[in-house]
Amino acid sequence: MSHRLACVALTGTLCATALSCTAAKSGSHFQIAPQPAVKTLSAHVTTVPRDKLGTTYRPGCPVPPERLRLIRMNHWGFDGRMHQGELVVHEDVVAPVLRVFTKAFDARFPIRRMRVTAAYGGSDAAAMADDNTSAFNCRPVTGDPSRLSRHAWGDAIDINPVENPYVDVQGTSHPPNGRTHLDRSRVDPGMITPDGVVTRAFREAGWYWGGRWSPPDYQHFSAEGG
Repeated sequence: MSHRLACVALTGTLCATALSCTAAKSGSHFQIAPQPAVKTLSAHVTTVPRDKLGTTYRPGCPVPPERLRLIRMNHWGFDGRMHQGELVVHEDVVAPVLRVFTKAFDARFPIRRMRVTAAYGGSDAAAMADDNTSAFNCRPVTGDPSRLSRHAWGDAIDINPVENPYVDVQGTSHPPNGRTHLDRSRVDPGMITPDGVVTRAFREAGWYWGGRWSPPDYQHFSAEGG
């Protein structure tokens, strides 16, 4: 990185804002002061390459591939570091999704991982067990194969499934390793709460939270309420 030094001698030494300049008896010398790292949400939106869809799309799905978008963005992890993630969503929800994840990022809300569901061969069960945050997947509702999930339209997102499990009508936790988080009285990192930053951000975007359903789907947010 290049730096432009601008020091003018008057009665003292005037220095550029990004520099620390000191004068010693042996002569003047310059020290570059460290700059704080800028940590903001950075996102790049493109059409979806075929390998990023994989088995999550098939002929007959309600949304054609050309109406989907791949969002590559950074997010905070449970380790306190920034990581890169990917989501596939419907083109019409790109803007509200970015607003939501900007607010989550600014609040340092941790996300375990964010990979397209194609990385799991389209298996929702595998993605949930891996605590993966994901969106588009042309699949039935978990526990009800007779209905298509809103994920098939690309306007639904599941966040941190282990910390925020889905409970089906039989009372089964999805994923099974999320059962310990069915007790919502104890708030752990990555958990979604009724008045937390993630829920507020989605509510402001006009989306619905499955955590208010009975039985609840704590991980699930959707634009259409399904």
